[in-house]
Amino acid sequence: MLPFFPTDTASCMINETALKIIGFKDPVGKIIKDENLNRKIVGVVKDFLIGPADQVTNPMVIKGSSEDNFISIRLNSSNPAMQNVKNAEVILKRYNPNFLTEYQFADEDYAFKFKQAKSVASLINSFAFIAIFISCMGLFGLSVYIAENRTKEIGIRKVLGATVASITSLFAKDFLKLVMIAVAIASPLSWFFMNFFLQQFSYRTNISWWIMVAAGTAALLIALFTISFQSVKAAMANPVKNLRTE
Repeated sequence: MLPFFPTDTASCMINETALKIIGFKDPVGKIIKDENLNRKIVGVVKDFLIGPADQVTNPMVIKGSSEDNFISIRLNSSNPAMQNVKNAEVILKRYNPNFLTEYQFADEDYAFKFKQAKSVASLINSFAFIAIFISCMGLFGLSVYIAENRTKEIGIRKVLGATVASITSLFAKDFLKLVMIAVAIASPLSWFFMNFFLQQFSYRTNISWWIMVAAGTAALLIALFTISFQSVKAAMANPVKNLRTE
């Protein structure tokens, strides 16, 4: 289309990354060198991904194509997106009634770039839930086993005046020590693997220290909730029944 619009052949737009490199404070109207041509900057667009999601946005010069099968259309931002699409389709079919309109939205293409990363995240979440569930079942089974083995000890402690709260805390303290050791070992390993995963992306978030603290606190609360039922049940048992065989 450009041969019919010669005033656009020397115009271009740049992205924000290119503007940072060029260093113009007021880029519109400035002239830049593009190969052997001098081009005038007519606008600056925000950075957007063209390649894979793990690559940084490169400096970009957006210019018209000299081929006849490309056309650039500026849409009215005050209209809904589908209304703009219909208006463009009406214009295209006016000049070519047999033209088959196929369109894609940039936000959908952008989301598709992160589809694989989202799938990996969903898979990790699923395995994490399964691991937490299995761990809770293991803690519950271990608490039942220990309570059965210490039934007579609990009875003696109650006869000697121990309260339900003290017996429950005795059980919980032993378990929470093991959980705290596990958290101390798992936290640096988790940070290492999460940081390694994020390093694959040019645009990424930072792992704050409070995330590890929150994860460790959640692990302790889950463990405490898992063993509390059996601990309280054992502590509230009748000491006479527990010591009957003695």
